[in-house]
Amino acid sequence: MTAGPTAATRPRNRKQLIVEAAGRVFSERGYHMASMEKIAAGVGITAAALYRHFPNKYALFAECADVMADRLVAAVDEVPSGATPADVLTAVTRVTVAHRASGGVYRWEARYLHHEDRRQLRAKFRHVIGRVDEAVQREHPLPDGRLRAMAALGAIGSITMHHTSIAQRRAEELLSASALRVTAADPATARDSARAVEVVVHPVPRTRRAEILAAAIPLFARDGFASVTNGQIAEAVGLAPSALYRHYSGKVDILAAACLQAAGLLARTVDQSLHQVSGPHDAVVALAATYVAYSFEYTALNSVAEAELVGLPADLRRSLVLAQREHIAVWEQQLRLARPELDPRQARVLVHAGFGVAVEAGRGLRWQDSPGHRDAVTALVMAALGF
Repeated sequence: MTAGPTAATRPRNRKQLIVEAAGRVFSERGYHMASMEKIAAGVGITAAALYRHFPNKYALFAECADVMADRLVAAVDEVPSGATPADVLTAVTRVTVAHRASGGVYRWEARYLHHEDRRQLRAKFRHVIGRVDEAVQREHPLPDGRLRAMAALGAIGSITMHHTSIAQRRAEELLSASALRVTAADPATARDSARAVEVVVHPVPRTRRAEILAAAIPLFARDGFASVTNGQIAEAVGLAPSALYRHYSGKVDILAAACLQAAGLLARTVDQSLHQVSGPHDAVVALAATYVAYSFEYTALNSVAEAELVGLPADLRRSLVLAQREHIAVWEQQLRLARPELDPRQARVLVHAGFGVAVEAGRGLRWQDSPGHRDAVTALVMAALGF
């Protein structure tokens, strides 16, 4: 007796194919905007067939986050004890670049995991950070509390957060070298260059509309846009839920206002900082110091603008994506003037690596704002960029 056509053609690694497809969809669209139908289409099966492997979207999402973490754990554990930072970082980079389309799921979306799943995921990442830090401390011992290890992993992980087209091998070389420079940097000796640039972040006018926005942003950052209700926002401002509609037509409009505020703040501070410089290198320092200052002062706003952009209507999202591209283009131009050996794609990858360093180093410092922390993170960003 022969098997029927479905059994004969069903791939043995279908579950793996589903997880890969789901990781891509979750990374691109976010947890709440992703659908089981979209994921199933990416594998070439029906949603009903998908449910034979996973009971619901959350189970599939948790599996995606777990698989990515397990890959990184396996990569560092395969490196022999006593390996150099270059060996460990190369192993991590190879895995991350190979799965860049699905690897972004943990960066912002992991907050949607249930408490126990999130705890287990963090434990796995702590293990990866620990293995990197062991190698770093053997070669470049500094009492930095794993800061360089986290920053280096931020440089590598940045490849999952953008779509710059670049050959896999070239991406691996760029990111491994960038991360290695971060691990060799001593932030304490590079502070004067960061302090040479004064960064002033403009305050936001205090109106009732601004108060609602200011109350909503930390809620969106902590719980995710989809999980926050109008009632929670209204309660945070001391209003009845119906009163919100006098200022915003809906929750999406509050999110749009947050993203627009982020884009505007960043554009203004970049323009201001570049007026004070006299050459390409100083311009890159100014950009790095500005981005770090913005990230520390507006941590929640930056998180919301990065993570929740996919939740906006297409017309609003389009204008904000253009603003992001313009911001990156400024970085790319100044970096290539300072490092003319870089082509546009290489420069763009390194710019994003710098952003990744700022985010992960800031997280490592628990976003405790101080001149010393800003200087340290700026120095690590500059190392990632090649200075």
